[in-house]
Amino acid sequence: MAFDGIVTKAISQELQNLSGARIDKVYQPNKNEIIIGLYTNGCNYALNICIDSQNGRIHLTTHAKQNPKIAPNFCMLLRKNIIGLRLKNVITSDLERVITIELEGFDDVDDIISKKIIIELMGKHGNIILLDENKVIIDSLRHISNQNESYRNIYPHEKYIYPTSTKYNFLEVSNYEEFKKKLDLTNSYEDLPKEISNKFNGISKSFVCSILNNLQISKVTEKSLEQIYNYITNIINNIGTDNLDFQNIINQDGKIKDYSLILKNNNTPYNLNFFIDDFYYNKETSEEFKNYRNTVLKIILNALKKYNSRLINIDKKLDECKNMDIYKLYGELITSNLYKIKQNNCESITLENYYDNNNLIKIPLDKKYLPSINAQKYFKKYNKLKNTLEIVSKQKQDTQKELDYLESIVYELENSKTTNDIADIFEEISENVLFNDMIGKTKSNKFSKYENSKSCKNYKKGSLTKNKNVSFNPIKYTIEGFTVLVGRNNKENDYLTLKYASKQDIWFHTKDIHGSHVILKTSPMKNINSVDDINNDILIDKFTFGWKNWKDFAFESVEICGLCTDICVISNALIIRANYPNIDITVDASCCAGVTPEKHKAALEVMKSCQINVIGE
Repeated sequence: MAFDGIVTKAISQELQNLSGARIDKVYQPNKNEIIIGLYTNGCNYALNICIDSQNGRIHLTTHAKQNPKIAPNFCMLLRKNIIGLRLKNVITSDLERVITIELEGFDDVDDIISKKIIIELMGKHGNIILLDENKVIIDSLRHISNQNESYRNIYPHEKYIYPTSTKYNFLEVSNYEEFKKKLDLTNSYEDLPKEISNKFNGISKSFVCSILNNLQISKVTEKSLEQIYNYITNIINNIGTDNLDFQNIINQDGKIKDYSLILKNNNTPYNLNFFIDDFYYNKETSEEFKNYRNTVLKIILNALKKYNSRLINIDKKLDECKNMDIYKLYGELITSNLYKIKQNNCESITLENYYDNNNLIKIPLDKKYLPSINAQKYFKKYNKLKNTLEIVSKQKQDTQKELDYLESIVYELENSKTTNDIADIFEEISENVLFNDMIGKTKSNKFSKYENSKSCKNYKKGSLTKNKNVSFNPIKYTIEGFTVLVGRNNKENDYLTLKYASKQDIWFHTKDIHGSHVILKTSPMKNINSVDDINNDILIDKFTFGWKNWKDFAFESVEICGLCTDICVISNALIIRANYPNIDITVDASCCAGVTPEKHKAALEVMKSCQINVIGE
């Protein structure tokens, strides 16, 4: 369901539990989003306010977002005006998607001051507005003139006017009969969700559709219409209780399509804020992934179009070269029969072809020139086409290789699972001359948001193509004790095959079609239960976190696993890197664990920055 008035009211009710919390931070990750940091009872909270036309919402969040180095003007204004104030109340008017956050605090002379933040979740007209104690606008995220909305201005120093609605207020409907009277049922009950949404404020079409699904109503009748009314009423009456829950709506391909507010049978506490937080985080991550992939795919498809056109032109030239031998034949026959050819302006001549049992052949001539010159022109044309054939044949081979490479990139994109996978692919194509004329402004403009994305965490901010911290993270399987590694892109395929794999490992690849490189490690994993199980290995009884004598070994490559990631593993990995700056060092994250999951991840990121390959994440 959309983040409609009912969801807005339910979420706002939960936010009232944070009354008294002090505002200590304000961030603006993007043009449509504000994050307000709250502190109360020894805990920190982050209030996410988003006025995006498709994903407008307000809720607490646990997902951190990248922030610009320089805060936008509205963010700076909020910091100046609300940091240090306390949250007094969160209010919604009926089922309007308008939330009022009341703030209270003290100024420099300890006088009580109050301010309000108005959040209008109204699609493309969404806004965040800061008011003073007299309801005068201090500033807003978006400025709106009365040319666009005839009844109000949204500008600094203007008196704030609440938006109005022509729809009915469902909270004022006393019974089912009154509800029914307000609906236009002249077209029977066709498209009832749309009709309810159009007539009643704060009730979305998708919410009514979810009710039909939950009540298993395939055809709406008068009886089922009353069921729908009662369901909506029960939902609204239970706002602020533990009787409400969200459920995911799954589409036919098994993916989460939407969510629905439902009644539950128990009073187990449930946090609606964090459900909404996870839903929109996953949705935005998925959208970001799709947009990122489509942007990269567009570049590759443009390159494919370019090289396919080049291949067509090459084939046309090759077709021209197919007849080059005939020009040599014409030249030879004319030269050998010059004594027979009269010196007149004829357009053709018929001669015996001594290469074909003296069968007659008609040879075109340019009457402007002597026969000898015509022969020379035919020889010249033959030599030109011969040279062209040699050059163009090589061009076709090269172009076909380039097309095969581009198709392999498309295959990798189609099989990519994360934003990091796409970032690796973009890193690869950015280093390839095939894309020099296609990546430029695109790289600096379209890709900046992906560079700053939290999901694209392996890349240095501001540079996707020049950083060296791209992780080596192939897909890993364990089959009957054997490790199988699968490359996710061309660079990883090359690394797996040429650097990571040993001579004893087995290499697999699909024949004549694009696919990943697969490496089967021939030595199965050993289950070590005691020191006695270790054969031909060196047991080091280290007395501290990091062992200092790794320099005594002649390592060609090293793979590290163990406990703890953020203590022993990282200590020894960095010591080995210092002693062996040019060897391949790999840390298997799936065989490591940190003191906490957060410290585990942090240690892995530090090791990546030191050019240590991390696999198994």
